[in-house]
Amino acid sequence: MIVELRNELKLAIERQAAGVPQSELRTAAENISLKYRNETGAGKRLVSTEIDTLAYAIVRMPATYGAVSSALKYSLEIKSPGIKTVLDVGAGMGTTAWAVESTIDTVEKITCIEREQAMIGFGKTLMRDSPSLLAKTEWINCDMRDLRLSQKYDLVVASYALGELSDTDREKVIVKLWNITNKMLLIVEPGTPLAFSNLRTARTQLINDDASVLAPCPHSDTCPLPDDDWCHFTCRIARSRMHKQLKGGEAPYEDEKFIYLAVTRDSIQIDSSRILRHPLIESGRITLKLCTGRGIETKSVTKKQKDSFKVARKAKCGDIFC
Repeated sequence: MIVELRNELKLAIERQAAGVPQSELRTAAENISLKYRNETGAGKRLVSTEIDTLAYAIVRMPATYGAVSSALKYSLEIKSPGIKTVLDVGAGMGTTAWAVESTIDTVEKITCIEREQAMIGFGKTLMRDSPSLLAKTEWINCDMRDLRLSQKYDLVVASYALGELSDTDREKVIVKLWNITNKMLLIVEPGTPLAFSNLRTARTQLINDDASVLAPCPHSDTCPLPDDDWCHFTCRIARSRMHKQLKGGEAPYEDEKFIYLAVTRDSIQIDSSRILRHPLIESGRITLKLCTGRGIETKSVTKKQKDSFKVARKAKCGDIFC
């Protein structure tokens, strides 16, 4: 399945890009990519000008939207805790808010916290004409490291944000996020070995603070993967005409690798497994690598197992497998 931005969001971005020289946008997009490769984790301001923000919306917003939408889908199919209030920390231009509003129909209030004024201004502009509750989104100008909130939120999300922090700051911010989480905390990061290592550390930290893992792990025990391996998933993202022009190439889609962790305050028992790698499909046999409550397992499903084979044939990496 290919994930696409909502049409009203695509049109809002196109309106902002109208009349802006493509050469300036392409240069800004290249600079953003360079900064993220070289400066992520240093806590520096990577996107701050209006042209940077517009370029980011074109080339990165679809991927972030797809990753957050996928992580929410995977998490909520295990358990939907009845989410009414949402806090998006390190919100950028509100990508997570768009994904949440499109995925969860019980949401009544969304609050976005972002330190960059350029991002806030652009996010407000994109949401301004939305017919949904996004037009009423509350924006707070604040660095997540300085977060001071007494109110709790049913769902707290940090997407593509914690990787910009040092190890010490990340640990402190996670404490703050968990303290203001009423029901569920979701962390989404790029699908890299370093990001997975950081997320595994955060997972241990949260479990030690009485959190129960909702997804992707089917358990709250120690992660069974060896240190030289990492868990990551992929979502396929539709590329707009502007996206292809700025990044080059004519492919109508690109694949975004991401990792995520959803934890809840409820104690839960999960009876299913999670597919960790793309299924190996052979004649009459499908082999799955699974994360289970018993550890990592390899399971072969044959045509003789009609119901299971039918499910396995349609399954992909990241899916639940019972």
